[in-house]
Amino acid sequence: MLACAGVALACLPLPLCAQAPPPQAFLKNRSLTARIYLPDPEKGYYRGTRFDWSGQVFSLRTLRHEYFGQWFERYDPRLHDSIMGPVEEFRTGAAALGYDEAPAGGEFVRIGVGILRKPGNEPFRNFDTYEIVDPGLWRVRQGKSWIEFEHSIRPANGYAYLYRKTVRLVKQRPVMEISHTLVNTGSKPIETSQYNHNFFVIDGLPAGPGVTVTFPFELEIVRQFTADFVRNSGNKIEIVKDIPEGESAIGEFRGFSASSSDYDIRVEHAGAGAGVRIRGSLPLERLVFWCMRKTFCPEPYIRLSVPPGRRASWKLTYEFYDLAQAPARGGKRAVQNGTASR
Repeated sequence: MLACAGVALACLPLPLCAQAPPPQAFLKNRSLTARIYLPDPEKGYYRGTRFDWSGQVFSLRTLRHEYFGQWFERYDPRLHDSIMGPVEEFRTGAAALGYDEAPAGGEFVRIGVGILRKPGNEPFRNFDTYEIVDPGLWRVRQGKSWIEFEHSIRPANGYAYLYRKTVRLVKQRPVMEISHTLVNTGSKPIETSQYNHNFFVIDGLPAGPGVTVTFPFELEIVRQFTADFVRNSGNKIEIVKDIPEGESAIGEFRGFSASSSDYDIRVEHAGAGAGVRIRGSLPLERLVFWCMRKTFCPEPYIRLSVPPGRRASWKLTYEFYDLAQAPARGGKRAVQNGTASR
C-alpha cells in the first residue's frame, strides 16, 4: 500500500518504543533540517484516525533551535494524539466526512487516513480510534529538500479524493512550506474544515512565561480561558505563569477578516530565544489556542468546499528566526539562522 521513491530513512531512537524505528525521511537545506515520519498502515509511527498521516515533521532544526518533539507521556501508534509537529486534521462540522449520513456499520472518510467503519449510531467522537476498512494508496516522492505525499481512496458512499501534500525547505532560507491540493474524485461535494494543530516544543523547554502568540488583528473572545496561567489582551496571547503538570487551557477567538492576510501568526518563546512566523494562503475560518506544560498550540482553521471534479489548493509558510533577529512586523525579513547540522 505504500510506494516510496528515493526516500531516505533516518534511524533515531524512540524513547517509548523498543522496536525498530518506523519509516522516516530526512530533508535538508542550508538553514534547516527536518525529520518526517512516513505514512504506513503497518509500520507507521502514527496509525490513529484523527490526524492526516502525511507531513509529520517530528523534528525541525535550525543551527540554534529545535521547534518540535515529543510532548505526550504515553505512546501508542493508534492513540489519537500520539503525534508531533505541524500535524493537520480535516473535520466536517463536529464529525468526519460522511459520518452523519452513514448507517451503523457503514463507511465514512477521514482525509489523509482512509475509509473507516461507523460502529453504531452514536455521535462522532473525535478522540476515538475507529476501524480502518481501507487505508487507500499512499505514494511518496522525495528530493534533498522536499518530500511529496499522495493519497487516494476508492469511492465510499459517494466520497473519494486524490490528496497531495508537499513539505519543502526553501532554498538557502530558514523557511518551510507545506503545500496542499485536494481533488474531489467522488460524486458528492467535499465540505470540510482543515486546521494545523502546531504542537510546538521549542528546545525541549516547557511552555511558560515568555511564550507569546501574536496576530494582526484584535482578538474577540468566543471561548474564554478558564486557567490563570494564560491570558489574551489586544492582539496577543501570553502564558504568564508556570503551567502545573497535568493541567491545560483552551480558548477560542475571532476578530479576523475574510482576507488571507489575517492568517499571519507569530509564535515566540523568550526562554529559548526563538520564534516562527506562520502564514496561510486562505482566510481563517476559526482560531483556537491550546496549551499544557510540554507544548503550546495555535490552531488556525480554514474552510474547503470542493465540488465533484474540482480541486482546492492552499499553502502554509513557516519562517523560523532568533528573537535577536526578529523580522519587522508586516515586512519582509532576511534572517539566516545559519547552516543546520545533522
